[in-house]
Amino acid sequence: MRSYSRSHPWITFEATDINSIHPRIWMLLGEARSKSEHLAGTPLQPEVAEKFYRVALVKGAQATTAIEGNTLTEEQVAGILSGTYRAPPSRAYQEREVKNVLEALTTIAQQVMEGGFPTITSQLICDYNRQVLEGTRYEPHVVPGRIRDYSVGVPAYRGAPPEDCQYLVDRLADWLESDTFQSEDAEIRFALAIACAVYAHLYIAWLHPFGDGNGRTARLLEFLILARCGMIPLPVAHLLSNHYNLTRDEYYRQLAAAGTTQRTDQFLSYAIQGLVDGIRIQIEQVLQQHFRVTWLNFVHETMRQFPSSPARDRQRSLVLAMSSDVEIPKGSLPELTPKLARLYARKGPRTLSRDLNRLQSVQLVARGPRGWRSNAGIIRAFLPPVAESVTGPAF
Repeated sequence: MRSYSRSHPWITFEATDINSIHPRIWMLLGEARSKSEHLAGTPLQPEVAEKFYRVALVKGAQATTAIEGNTLTEEQVAGILSGTYRAPPSRAYQEREVKNVLEALTTIAQQVMEGGFPTITSQLICDYNRQVLEGTRYEPHVVPGRIRDYSVGVPAYRGAPPEDCQYLVDRLADWLESDTFQSEDAEIRFALAIACAVYAHLYIAWLHPFGDGNGRTARLLEFLILARCGMIPLPVAHLLSNHYNLTRDEYYRQLAAAGTTQRTDQFLSYAIQGLVDGIRIQIEQVLQQHFRVTWLNFVHETMRQFPSSPARDRQRSLVLAMSSDVEIPKGSLPELTPKLARLYARKGPRTLSRDLNRLQSVQLVARGPRGWRSNAGIIRAFLPPVAESVTGPAF
């Protein structure tokens, strides 16, 4: 009998607890699959699509490092990615931690998008650990990418016995690639892909097979499993890391509880709920982008009824610069953008009044007690009609 079976009896390499999750969580998995399909099938303008993924990448990298104590902000991580931010010498090690994770996540994404699907092996897991630790600060006894041969522990938890670590990592890699997480049914396969990613993360946290960087290694492995499954868009594959970071206290409670109770259904439920919450936010962001595109097209179509002229172009620029949420005093409208400032620089106040009157006549702008706003909300009339929600019995 191996030592871990006595010290860590909850390490069983079984995924049967997924059958015990609440029916509501299964419904959330269905929602996750549906919304993932919508995200994957929704075209975005090229620059918007690139920004959308970069934001997800930045959030994922920042979360992956922040949960282990890195204090660089999202803005600073975005600057590292774009090359516009360099940390001061006292925080250079934090910059290196972030760069390592960004490079590893980018490499995984490129491999997946180019049709390469790395097989999970113990060597791959070691390579991920080496990548996240390379050039960073760690204790003298730590060797990046090498499975430890000494005992380690974190507050209230001790990693698996060192004499079993190589065996356990080998077995974990085989388990994650096994038929346990495969199905011919697409709906079940999607749920198993989520479960596989969460179990990979959970088991690396339990085993703690490396002297340092176990959390970052776990999150890279989790990202790989989600990204390569073919059913989850890359921005969604970053969401679990962000969820763990945003709910850091609960994350550690759930980790501890999974070991104490020797059950994984609650950790699975916690992770799935966070994933769906993140997908809902991404869907809302995509809807807002489509709303803006629809409004832009509506403005152009509406203005075509007027003869082509500098006045028409100026009026179109004015309405597109206005907010639909904030009323702007008339005198401040030409200051909304540099372009508007140039267009109205040599015009009198009557020109602005005439422009607003024309835009109001075709319902593109509206006047309120504090000023003017665009009437972008008018395009909500184009949405399919839905009855107001009610509470209680339908009949």
